[in-house]
Amino acid sequence: MYAIVRAGGRQEKVEVGDVLVVDRMAGEPGASVQLPAVLLVDGASVTTDKAALGKVKVTAEIVDHRRGPKIDILKYKNKIGYRRRQGHRSELTAVKVTDIKTAK
Repeated sequence: MYAIVRAGGRQEKVEVGDVLVVDRMAGEPGASVQLPAVLLVDGASVTTDKAALGKVKVTAEIVDHRRGPKIDILKYKNKIGYRRRQGHRSELTAVKVTDIKTAK
């Protein structure tokens, strides 16, 4: 069984035991969070109905908070001495999917 969930501004395919890295989520490591399901595949049946997906509970545990790779931003204009340098690192959270429950 797997589910497509909305996590960190994107949609991710998850199964129980998967660890995924998403945009920063509130909470301490070890805390439990709920991820909203967008699609659920259970064997041969595929669930896309919003009413049925509202009853699906995808539970994940926050593993740790980390930072992404550094991105260097350089702006340069020829012949006028204009140079700007800036850097950026995304704030990320690693979460481990612990359970996918369907209401029957």
